[in-house]
Amino acid sequence: MADKFRWGIISTGKIAHALADAIQSSADGEVVAVGSRAQTTADAFAAKYNIPRAYDSYEALCADPEVDIVYVATPHSHHYDNVLMALNENKHVLNEKAFTINARQAEECIDLARERGLFLMEAMWMRFNPHFVQARQWLEAGLIGDIQQVFADLSVHFPFDPTNRFYNPELGGGALLDLGIYPISFAHAWLGVPDDVYSVAFLGETGVDEHAAALFAYESGKTAQLSFSMRVRGTCEAVLVGDKGVVRFAAPIHSSRRVTLSRKGEDDVVVTFPEGNFYLYEVEEVHRCLKAGLTESPIMPLDDSLALMRIMDAMREEWGVEYPME
Repeated sequence: MADKFRWGIISTGKIAHALADAIQSSADGEVVAVGSRAQTTADAFAAKYNIPRAYDSYEALCADPEVDIVYVATPHSHHYDNVLMALNENKHVLNEKAFTINARQAEECIDLARERGLFLMEAMWMRFNPHFVQARQWLEAGLIGDIQQVFADLSVHFPFDPTNRFYNPELGGGALLDLGIYPISFAHAWLGVPDDVYSVAFLGETGVDEHAAALFAYESGKTAQLSFSMRVRGTCEAVLVGDKGVVRFAAPIHSSRRVTLSRKGEDDVVVTFPEGNFYLYEVEEVHRCLKAGLTESPIMPLDDSLALMRIMDAMREEWGVEYPME
């Protein structure tokens, strides 16, 4: 392997720009190739980030022998095909959330990665960011106690536009895969797989879920109350309630720059984090794992990604939402 991990990026959308910047600013990575559906967009992306090779197809990028890791930044509907394509070319993969559109697709991708001994991880950047790390440290120090309740919201108003991917069922549109994945993953990270899931959703003109809420119930008595929406702007905040303390995450929950620990009879402890590209932390996790010879991240293991897809499948079944490509 070269001195640095050599990345190839599939797609040139907004999230791809954020990752390209993070990779190029990391100590151990560099972007050496980008693939798009058109040569012009690939060339423009490559020029912006000083990337040496630009391809007009994802297949060509995955076949590039000088690419070690492929970052998949396409819409949810394409993750399955793109991940399998990269794995079949023996590339390690960082796959944007949500992992796929359903658990069946996720399981196939995971099975292939494990069969080939390749690294694969869902790009759930929230779990690697400083606010999450700080909360875990408080939890491990016993300052929160045993978490009993989780509250999380990610509601961001996207004006209705049937041509936008958020409202397009053909692209896995809807609030669930774009926004809901965050509060669902947030709850799962602290409480694990729920024993029961109750949820409701409003389906809009194009048939996608535009607004939803969920209650996760656990046999232990613990609960998680979650909400996500494309119809309204919500608080985008989260709270962990333990039997010894409470942790509040300022908006937005995936990249909060302020967390507050509250304990009875004590002054609040407020920790703030500086501005920066928080995507860097998940990039560094990929590098760390590969250096250690790991094919999965212990912070975002593949079993977690599969569990999250199964939870979302169950929610969609309750709503009567099925994607056309299923």
